[in-house]
Amino acid sequence: MSTAVPVVLAGARGHGRWHLDNVRRLQSEGVVRLAGVCELTPLAAGEIPEGLGTPEQSADFGALLDSTGARAAVVCTPIPTHTDLALTAARKGVHLLLEKPPAPSYAEFRRMADGVTAAGVACQIGFQSLGSHAVPAIRRLIAEGAVGEVMGVGGAGAWAREEAYYRRAPWAGKRRLNGVDVIDGVLTNPLAHAVATALALLGTTRAEDVTGIETELLRANDIESDDTSCVRVTTGLGPVTVAATLCAEEPGEPYVVVHGSSGRITYWYKQDRVLLQRAGHGPEEHEYGRTDLLENLVDHLTTGAALLVEPESTGAFMKVVEAIRLAEDPAALPADAWHLLPDENRRVVPGIDSLVAAAADTLALYSELGASWALPKEVSTR
Repeated sequence: MSTAVPVVLAGARGHGRWHLDNVRRLQSEGVVRLAGVCELTPLAAGEIPEGLGTPEQSADFGALLDSTGARAAVVCTPIPTHTDLALTAARKGVHLLLEKPPAPSYAEFRRMADGVTAAGVACQIGFQSLGSHAVPAIRRLIAEGAVGEVMGVGGAGAWAREEAYYRRAPWAGKRRLNGVDVIDGVLTNPLAHAVATALALLGTTRAEDVTGIETELLRANDIESDDTSCVRVTTGLGPVTVAATLCAEEPGEPYVVVHGSSGRITYWYKQDRVLLQRAGHGPEEHEYGRTDLLENLVDHLTTGAALLVEPESTGAFMKVVEAIRLAEDPAALPADAWHLLPDENRRVVPGIDSLVAAAADTLALYSELGASWALPKEVSTR
């Protein structure tokens, strides 16, 4: 009898295609078996990667979990649906890999996390960067005093998205849709990993670790939500400042940087690459492996291995989401602060790349760095 864990994937298009490919990889290794796909419109045969057979399909998630006998589910659906789908799985005893951000508000996050705990099922939140072996390695370096006393952590993400990105789904670029929170902004969705990873490196991942949050939310695109923003999270262990944009001049690899009294550690989290710079030593660079989060969930179920990204370890990130949700709607950048690149059909904010890097480097916000278009910061306490 096969020991592969039967899995249902909810949301198999868009980013869900990555999960389909990942499930195919794990299925070829005998780790999981794709038992079902939940989509409002069934996948055509050509949308199912070779090697996955013909999984059962249905638009009814609960019914699909029942009929397939799924033991685990991957939920990669629009942000506002996460909590209800997670709780549907939990009520049926089905364990979860829930895509980030786990919820669009702190109340919805608590409803999900508390419901999952009460049901006794395992839940992994899909911050893939937190599966990197670089994260514990950096935490060890910090604990050993490699860079002296930690002064804070910065994060920088300078990405580009064409205007079509905001038309990819009805909820794209929205703060709310039909009266329901979405909060699809640069810090809460595409560059959410920068925020969550920076908090993880400082060791301030739980909601109670956050004592204050300052936000500066802006947009160059004609959207509701923010595309050029920064946030500073106050914790008992120091500040975490993350700056991000989807309007970069020259898109680059996002990174987080630990600032110490006698050095710094830079982590390019999509590449699992770490650079250690410290007084009295030459620079040291290392690349690390990473543990896939679905594989880790299966290991947890079969061998009792510790889950890498439990809901409670995303509480501080969710406090940031909540501060962004409660903030004033993002301010439109003045017309002279951005321009359209016609060939790429995307908007660019001149000078933003260096501003994002400076924020990560100095732990300062855009307004403190003298950006002419930056508004005074909004301050939120817990």
